Amino acid sequence: MARTRVKICGITNLEDALSAVEAGADALGFVFYEKSPRYVSPEKAAEIIRQLPPFIVSVGLFVDANVSFVESVINHVRLSLLQFHGNETESFCQQFALPYIKAIRVKQGQDILQAVQSYHSARGLLLDAYVEGVPGGTGKTFDWSIIPEKHRNQIILAGGLDAENVARAIKHIHPYAVDVSGGVEAFKGKKDPMLISKFVSEVIRE
Repeated sequence: MARTRVKICGITNLEDALSAVEAGADALGFVFYEKSPRYVSPEKAAEIIRQLPPFIVSVGLFVDANVSFVESVINHVRLSLLQFHGNETESFCQQFALPYIKAIRVKQGQDILQAVQSYHSARGLLLDAYVEGVPGGTGKTFDWSIIPEKHRNQIILAGGLDAENVARAIKHIHPYAVDVSGGVEAFKGKKDPMLISKFVSEVIRE
C-alpha cells in the first residue's frame, strides 16, 4: 500500500516551511485569503518558495477569489497546485494554468459521491469539517465513516487532525494524503517544529 502523503497548510514564514520539509512533509499550503489568521501575502509566499528544496509541492489556497487575483498570484508565485476552499464551480477551478484540488466542507449526511462527480477535473478532493461561516482551518473533525470506500485513495483528509488522531484516521480511511494546520501550531499562523515532527512521524508509522 502506498504511503500517505502529508501537507502542512498555513505556512507564513520560512522557518516553518523548512521545519515542515525537514520533518518529511510532501506539500506546503499558502493561504491567499486575507480574512484568515494564516494569510500570507503573495510577495512573502514567493520569497519562501524560492528557498525551498526541489520536489516540495507548493499549494496556493483561495476562497471565492476573483479570476484576476488568482491569475496575479500564479504570475508572481511559483505554485505547483491550486486549492479552492470556497463555493467555486468546476468551470471556475479548471480555467487556470495549474492543476487544482477542491475542498469540500463536510456536513453530516453529505453526499461525497456527488462532490466527486461535480469536480471530475480535480486532482483530488480535500475533505474538511463544516463550520458555519468559516471556510476552513476550524480544528474540527467530522464523521470519517461517511467517506465512500472506493474513493478514499483520492481523498486528502483534513479537519481537526493532530498527532493524537492522525494514525487512527489513516488506519481507518487510508486517504491519499492528510492535511494539517492548527494541529501543528504554537498559535494561529505560527507552527511548532516539535508538533510538525510528531505529526509526520505518526503518519509515516502507519
